Amino acid sequence: MIKLFKNYNKRYLQLIGLHAAIGFAIYLFRFLGLFYFLGSIVFFVIWTFQTKNKNNQALLAAAYMTAGEVFFRMTGGSIIPWEAGKYSVICFILIGLFFSGTSRKSAPYWLYLILLIPGVIYAAETLNFDTNVRKAVIFNLSGPFCLGISALYCYDRRITRKQLHNVVWCLLMPVIALSIYLLFFTPDTRDVLNGTQSNFALSGGYGPNQVSTALGIGMFALVVQLFVNSRNKLIFFINLGLLMFLAYRGIITFSRGGVLTAALISIAFIVMYFQGVSGRKRNAISFYLVIIGGAIAITWLISSVRTMGLIDLRYANKDAAGRIKEDLSTGREELITSELTFFVNNPILGIGVGKTKEYREEKLDILAASHNEISRLLSEHGVFGLLALFILVLTPLFFRIGNRNNYLFYSFYGFWFLTINHSSMRVAAPAFIYALALLNVINEKKNTLSRQQISP
Repeated sequence: MIKLFKNYNKRYLQLIGLHAAIGFAIYLFRFLGLFYFLGSIVFFVIWTFQTKNKNNQALLAAAYMTAGEVFFRMTGGSIIPWEAGKYSVICFILIGLFFSGTSRKSAPYWLYLILLIPGVIYAAETLNFDTNVRKAVIFNLSGPFCLGISALYCYDRRITRKQLHNVVWCLLMPVIALSIYLLFFTPDTRDVLNGTQSNFALSGGYGPNQVSTALGIGMFALVVQLFVNSRNKLIFFINLGLLMFLAYRGIITFSRGGVLTAALISIAFIVMYFQGVSGRKRNAISFYLVIIGGAIAITWLISSVRTMGLIDLRYANKDAAGRIKEDLSTGREELITSELTFFVNNPILGIGVGKTKEYREEKLDILAASHNEISRLLSEHGVFGLLALFILVLTPLFFRIGNRNNYLFYSFYGFWFLTINHSSMRVAAPAFIYALALLNVINEKKNTLSRQQISP
């Protein structure tokens, strides 16, 4: 067993080193970002077909592409389609469904997918003449469709704890590559700060909200690693150092959504994990919490010093002059309210998929997106969107009543809900990670003969 444990940690460290090298290599030669994306696709396709998805390889592939989507977009140039990350997740899940099928209990998600159709049909009637209907529909429905397909695969799917931890690994590794790239690519913090707004320069020249979301996924994955893979002191402190590094990179994007989401779902995980262990292990967990809390405090202090206190003002909802901003939602409250008004005025079919920005400009002379999936779903799909929302919110909760083995359930479910309220479904992460809450986690079968063979 000791030998197996050592091999497990060795493979983990090798993967961390590999992805750190990938991030640095892409910084040196940016065109390698395209090869990283294509190479990931080829590797996982071959692996999944060779194994016929025997151990949920399609799920691992989808997790990896989900975590790497933002990095792929940043470094793939104009060659990689904007929605390529979501497309790759959908394709891998479809491959998994081909080999492994879906549960007969997954009917709510078939209904959810059907409920999206009326809005698509209505969009063909309502979108402006000069609007590319196909692109508008695909852009707005790729996320919801990705969620539905992923949920069909994950619903009540039996998966071992080890396989679940491998999924967490796949959510972590591309984020390590991203963070190393940001370390070398971004300029000195003090050279580019001019206020408390989200900072594109410190996000690698890319959308701070999406970069913060990706880094938040990595932060959460490391918190899980700190508790489930902490018997080795070297591994523990490597994970702790990586957590501090990713937290720092996430904080200095000045985009709060991803960082706060990571913090909240990590707390949810710790609470659930704490409840499921023995009294002796609870003492160890309490000790880990003190160390992690101290590390996060140090990280915040470093961030505060490096940003000359501006990050403190940002999280206190103040501008650079120290004045409190009246709108905590940075203008999104008005946009969300307008979308809810559109729903009230068009309750049956809504205003059609992809119509929200056009309709808001026509009615209010405001050209902006709320980035809130809930209000968008209601405004564009009407009562069908409301029913779809009920399915999304309630189905995992009912599933949880009869299946309490997934101690990451509330973390996955919470990530989806929090992310769609500040970032909508611009990336695949909320869609795919929502589906992970539907997994049926089982304990590994004990094999006496196998344990004897691997004993030292």
